[in-house]
Amino acid sequence: MSKIEVQEIFTITDENGEEQEVEVLGVMTIEGTDYVAVGFADEIRQESDEDIDIFFMKVDDEGDLAAIESDEEFDKVSEAFDAMMDEEEGMEV
Repeated sequence: MSKIEVQEIFTITDENGEEQEVEVLGVMTIEGTDYVAVGFADEIRQESDEDIDIFFMKVDDEGDLAAIESDEEFDKVSEAFDAMMDEEEGMEV
């Protein structure tokens, strides 16, 4: 898989075996590992004031998306994404 870009859309299979389209909202590298923040493409396309669900995935050695295994890893990625979004908002002023 090539480098993942923001706004790229992927189809993933959820825990119920159903396919879902997700859109990449952010890409970050933490301690040498690449992560992506994604949201359900249908929710992102709907222009509403409601918050969308954002979740994080790890890019494995083959370039495929994989689940984050531990709460500690999830917290680290979530904090990095929040900091990245705060930085981007500051640049938009």
